Amino acid sequence: EAGHIDFIISDHSPCSPHLKLPERGDFLDAWGGIASLQLGLSTIWTKARRRGWQPADIARLMSEAPARLAGLGGKKGSLAVGCDADIVAWRPEDDFEVTAAHLFHRHKISPYLGERLMGRVQSTWLRGKKVFDGEAHRGASSGRTILRGS
Repeated sequence: EAGHIDFIISDHSPCSPHLKLPERGDFLDAWGGIASLQLGLSTIWTKARRRGWQPADIARLMSEAPARLAGLGGKKGSLAVGCDADIVAWRPEDDFEVTAAHLFHRHKISPYLGERLMGRVQSTWLRGKKVFDGEAHRGASSGRTILRGS
């Protein structure tokens, strides 16, 4: 709210449950990442909307600003002629409970299990191709490495 946050990004670092070392009970020994990419928009929106933020604020912080930081402002991060048409259709007022059955992660663990989140993703397009239809991923990923400024 005070303008101290420039962007929101994900360090997607999932791991298998055994790398969390639950038997040790020591948070500092555990692998330092969680599989939560699927829930990123909803987790941020759930908290941000309570603070009066709008969808445009989230688009700026989670899409436009990270693309600009990576030197991809003319290709990623906005809906404009010449950009890649990476689009998410979501319902900001829909809530849902996070359950293991609905996670697409290989390992169905999450600190968000049992939480109610706002903003259900309906569909996702990558470079104009629908890759998620709200229920399942459609075909293999067509992701590719993009170098800064390319």
